[in-house]
Amino acid sequence: MPDFVQLWVYLSTAPLFGLTATLVVYVVAAALYDRVDRAPWANPVLWSVVVLGAMLVLTATPYPTYFAGAQFVHVLLGPAVVALAWPLWQRRAEVSKRGVALLVAALVGGTVAGGSAVLLAWLFDLPAEVLRSLASKSVTAPVAMGIAERIGGVPALAAVFAVLTGLVGALSAKYLFNGLGIDSWAVRGFALGTASHGIGAARALQVHDDAGAYAGIALGLQVLLASLMIPLLFRWLG
Repeated sequence: MPDFVQLWVYLSTAPLFGLTATLVVYVVAAALYDRVDRAPWANPVLWSVVVLGAMLVLTATPYPTYFAGAQFVHVLLGPAVVALAWPLWQRRAEVSKRGVALLVAALVGGTVAGGSAVLLAWLFDLPAEVLRSLASKSVTAPVAMGIAERIGGVPALAAVFAVLTGLVGALSAKYLFNGLGIDSWAVRGFALGTASHGIGAARALQVHDDAGAYAGIALGLQVLLASLMIPLLFRWLG
């Protein structure tokens, strides 16, 4: 046991500890995800967060130590989001015909997603910092953090809300769409990308190409609209 403890102390302080742990956990979670026919509850992002979080807590490993290695995966977030543009490019003619309708749907959907969260926070008399951090919950995490910082929210809290929103959408969307009788992959994907940003878009892309393409459109529109409108709205409200 002492030898094992010493080995763990050494490994946990190594620069590549976070990277190795993240990759191993995600690969195992992804393999299990495939074995259960990609059931929503087996989402590999969800279980990777749970396992890695539990590991850090149980071993008392500081988050900065973990992130020193995991940041190499973090850097790939930008290229991964940009890669969502490929299925969109393949359907550019179809999308251009629906441009106005998609813009209006994104505006309404984003307003409802963020506005409902802010309204509930206000009704429950939550602190102003929490309320402002919730405003960008349906925008991908890096952008949500930037928006929260500009409007007086807490960037770290905004990132948590964004990740939780994405996971909830990825886990529940299939059952919600089935219950509402929504069969169109384009509608499913756009709704998921609007409400659950990158995590939802990744789930949509796994399910169907059309869903992934429209989720990517919704993700991009939400980033653009939220970055412009949320700061202006909070400045106007004072």
